[in-house]
Amino acid sequence: MACTIPIPSFRVFFTSSLTFSTPTTQIRNRIRVPYLSIASRSNSNSMSQPATGSTTKDINGAPSQQENTDVVVQYVVLRRDLIDTWPLGSVVTQGCHASVSAVWCSKDDPVTIDYCSPDKLDSMHKVTLEVKGETQIKNLSEKLTAGGIIHKLWIEQPENIPTCLATKPYPKSIVSSHFKKLKLCK
Repeated sequence: MACTIPIPSFRVFFTSSLTFSTPTTQIRNRIRVPYLSIASRSNSNSMSQPATGSTTKDINGAPSQQENTDVVVQYVVLRRDLIDTWPLGSVVTQGCHASVSAVWCSKDDPVTIDYCSPDKLDSMHKVTLEVKGETQIKNLSEKLTAGGIIHKLWIEQPENIPTCLATKPYPKSIVSSHFKKLKLCK
């Protein structure tokens, strides 16, 4: 599978080797790049569903069953009123701030360490939800605090506006009940 990335004066093709070619010349240089074999994700249902029982290969190439474990997920909650009135990039940035902050504040937590481990970086699960406005996001933050759910309520400064919140990574079975009444952000 090749991926083309447009760059102003040339294109780069990523395969097991790189091919550089300029539009004005047809000179091609091949550079060998190590090819990393990653366990097939074709058995995965979707980003919102855990890939339980999926098959991977062990170090000897023999098939092995992954444990049936509870998927670890991070919830990000945005304010619908800001989505409708702010530039999209600004709202996305707020969610990124909250997400990174929640992960960093729980960086020593075993679940967070596992969630951010090198072998799981390409299979992180996030659920992005929405609430109506400022009152609802503050209420949600209070309920999460009362329920013992560690999260970061992002307050945009210097305006002092609560824009979104994100939980630390949790097993879905522990945290999902706190978000059942919220809508997916679309």
